[in-house]
Amino acid sequence: MKRQLLGGLIAGLVTLGLSLSPAGAAREDQTYGPDEITRAVSGFFGVTTEAAAKAVQHIFHDLGEPDAYIKGEEGSGAFIGGLRYGSGVLVRKGGGGGKVYWRGPSIGFDVGGNASKCFTLVYNLRDSRTLFQRFPGVEGTIYFVAGISLNYMRADGVTLAPMRTGVGLRAGVNMQYEAFSRTREWFPL
Repeated sequence: MKRQLLGGLIAGLVTLGLSLSPAGAAREDQTYGPDEITRAVSGFFGVTTEAAAKAVQHIFHDLGEPDAYIKGEEGSGAFIGGLRYGSGVLVRKGGGGGKVYWRGPSIGFDVGGNASKCFTLVYNLRDSRTLFQRFPGVEGTIYFVAGISLNYMRADGVTLAPMRTGVGLRAGVNMQYEAFSRTREWFPL
């Protein structure tokens, strides 16, 4: 009887230990919390923490905690059809980041040009290689000297939430995609 009780107690402790193991905690440790992202966005864009917190809070409400983020710069222009080119650095808590490039065409009611800083939150990025593909999206922007835009793009379970702030004169709505790569490529398609 004592042996069965001791065996049951040991089995229970082992089960409890497995459920509390780092495998469950590892996922949590590999995501970024709202305070970490707010500080990073504020520092990168050079805006107040309050302004950054509003944008971050909106995204976290929709998507939760990101696995990674990309800090970079881009330039784009459009007259009905448009092009965007950018480069940045992928940052992951568990490592495995590096230089990232993106480019893509757009079409829609869109006119103007802008240069932007881009801070992109990345969700469900289990393997960095899954970032290197095309991400379709719909974007609406208004840039009058300075402004901020936000949109979501999804492909193969990975979600990107780019926040952009920049200078230029641009207004419009377009359908577009961004293709990500490890090397700079100039052909937009």
